[in-house]
Amino acid sequence: MSAVSSLASVVLGAAKSAQMAAQLAPMTEGQSNSPDHITRAQFATALNLILFADLVARVPEGAEYVGDVVAGGGRITFDHGALRTIRMPSGDTGALPAGEGAFRRILEPLGYRVAATYPLPRLRMTGHAFCHLDYPETLPQFFVSELHVDQFDAPFAAACARIFGTSRDPLNTVARAVLDQFAAGEAVSLAEAQAAIPAIAAAFGCHHATPALADYTLLKSSSAEAAWIATEGNAFNHVTDRVGDVTAVAEAQRALGRAIKDRVEVSASGHVRQTAFRAATVTRAFVAAHGETVQLPVPGSFFEFITRDRDAETGALDLSFDSGNATGIFAMTRTA
Repeated sequence: MSAVSSLASVVLGAAKSAQMAAQLAPMTEGQSNSPDHITRAQFATALNLILFADLVARVPEGAEYVGDVVAGGGRITFDHGALRTIRMPSGDTGALPAGEGAFRRILEPLGYRVAATYPLPRLRMTGHAFCHLDYPETLPQFFVSELHVDQFDAPFAAACARIFGTSRDPLNTVARAVLDQFAAGEAVSLAEAQAAIPAIAAAFGCHHATPALADYTLLKSSSAEAAWIATEGNAFNHVTDRVGDVTAVAEAQRALGRAIKDRVEVSASGHVRQTAFRAATVTRAFVAAHGETVQLPVPGSFFEFITRDRDAETGALDLSFDSGNATGIFAMTRTA
């Protein structure tokens, strides 16, 4: 993990990078570890270390849970991270590509492909599951959802345009050049990777201007998910620990007094079971009626748990998601 830790340390610092590498189960076992060149899988691993650390820093109960696991001699098996995007009918998301396209341009060069698409009609959203080609079971998947603004009314669309039309693109020329090299099937030098990773990691953040409180209120009246994107942007909505028995984990966390979901979501196949802590409450800025800035509590991100069964005949891990499960899990960010 030395090359990966060195790469992640550009954003996290050396101590935090080493800590995250020790807390998470290995993602690319068997990968050659040249100190001079970084493969797409190594870059993806470092990016996941950074994004996991960011989420845990924003979700206190998640941090407490991770601390308990590590104190008990265990590691987190990072199953997937989730983020939300906006797809405007006019395509007006400022300098950002619309919807999941803003992250497809990052994930595909790093070796990810869309394994499946999940309609989320109750939320007027669609989920796209990106799975890694080289290490599908051990490199975390990315569940990238997009909200379809064209399924809402005109005032809602106008508020979205005012908020998300101000988006800037965090990717600079250095980051784009490294992604192009990975897309061409090439490794990059450690120095090139270190120069690119801050901008690529920053893509998983908030890149539009502070929303007007009136616009936020309008969005929230129709879509808690749109309101969440208005304050949190494209930050990880949640990260997920893959555990052996999600029901037992939920009961243990409930006994500790942590705010965990009342029920476990079970996929239609019965092979995938999920639950989660309720979202952390965070304070965010809004522009009020007369131009003054106000600070208000809103739902932030959360920490999730998942159990995946293996196929009895092939032994393959069921890496699928489920539209019903996802809809139930998304409810974690509806209240603060």
